[in-house]
Amino acid sequence: MTDSLTVSDDAVISKIHLIRGQKVMLDMDLSALYGVETRYLKRQVKRNIERFPEDFMFELSPQELENLRCQFGTSSWGGVRYAPMAFTEQGVAMLSSVLGSKQAISVNIQVIRVFSKMRQLLITSKDILLKLEQIERKAAQHDDDFRVIFAYLKELLEPPPTEPARKIGFRHAKEE
Repeated sequence: MTDSLTVSDDAVISKIHLIRGQKVMLDMDLSALYGVETRYLKRQVKRNIERFPEDFMFELSPQELENLRCQFGTSSWGGVRYAPMAFTEQGVAMLSSVLGSKQAISVNIQVIRVFSKMRQLLITSKDILLKLEQIERKAAQHDDDFRVIFAYLKELLEPPPTEPARKIGFRHAKEE
C-alpha cells in the first residue's frame, strides 16, 4: 500500500546536510516536507523545547548559515529573520510527537527510514574495508599480485578526489 503523503528517498537525502560533524535536516526543509510553515514548526519546537536537547536540535550560527549558503551558490531562502534550526535523526523523530498532522507523521517515518539506511550503508562499508584488510594481510604473505588487486578494490570504495573539469569554450591566447 502506497501513501500519497510519502516522499521519495532522493527528496529526503537531498535535504540532509553535514553540519558540526552531524547529519542534520534544516527546519525550512522539514517544514516543506511536512506541509507546514516554518514558523509553525519553530513555534511547536520552542513550546516543547525540553524534548529537544542539543544533540537533537541546535540553531545554526551566522557563520554556519553563510557556509551553507555558499554551498548552494545563491540563496533560495531569501532573508531569514531567525537562525535556522538543524535537527539530527533523533530530533526528527521527536518532531513527530510535536507535529500531529498525518502528513508530518507519514513523512517523518520516511525520513527516519532514510537515516537508518544511510547508517546501515556506512556500517556495511566499514565491514567490507575491515574484511579486505584482513584478507590483504593473509595474501601479502603469498603474493604481491594480490596487493595490486586489493589496492584497486580500496580505490573503488574510496575514490580519490577528482580534479575540476576544464572549462569548455573559446580561450583567448593570453589565457593559456
